[in-house]
Amino acid sequence: MLVRQSRFFSALPAPLLQEMAQQFRMEEWPKGIYVDPRLLMERFYILLDGQLEMRRANPDTGREITLDMLYPGDSFDVVVLLDGKPHDVIVSPFTNLRLISAPIEIMRKWIWTYPELNQQFLPYLARKIREQEDLSANVVLYDISTRLSRIILKHINRISGYQGKSGDAHKDHLVNGFSDEVLARMVGSVRQVVNKHLQHWKAQGILNKKRNQLMIKDLEALKKEADMAESTL
Repeated sequence: MLVRQSRFFSALPAPLLQEMAQQFRMEEWPKGIYVDPRLLMERFYILLDGQLEMRRANPDTGREITLDMLYPGDSFDVVVLLDGKPHDVIVSPFTNLRLISAPIEIMRKWIWTYPELNQQFLPYLARKIREQEDLSANVVLYDISTRLSRIILKHINRISGYQGKSGDAHKDHLVNGFSDEVLARMVGSVRQVVNKHLQHWKAQGILNKKRNQLMIKDLEALKKEADMAESTL
């Protein structure tokens, strides 16, 4: 059952899952499609296959920052689900996506009605809050080298834990699809600064860089970079 692929629903009793499945529909979004954020006021989405970026932009400067990178099993938009207010966010399919969605009012009703669902939902919500806290703290407290190494390590962990089709599985220490511009959005910097750090690590033998692919050759060295908090560039 496709609904069971979400961490929200994986442990729910089969009869309850069957009832809920009637409210979900399958959707496919191609890479790069424009997603009207008003959709998030109407439906609650669960990502089955692919990768999705959520980001914010400053309309005056054009600068952008990545708020979250979602993988199979993740759900969105939890903020709208909780407060029912519009969310100023850009939803950008990083790859072709397969999703399921349910009317957000029904999802909200389930949250209040079923303790079994809350037992899955609340830990997920707590993890998302911690991730946003870490994002804010890293931007303010740490230098680019630390932030960049932590972002790379985070997405190595997410990719190595991938549960999708076996043919789509990634190597343990490989990060695919992140251009210098995307990495810059994720760390709150600019492409030129990110490229400078990546080239430095390449010269040190820590990683190899080809187009939008990073192959980590010295994981321990990268972990040491993630623990460093020197002066901001």
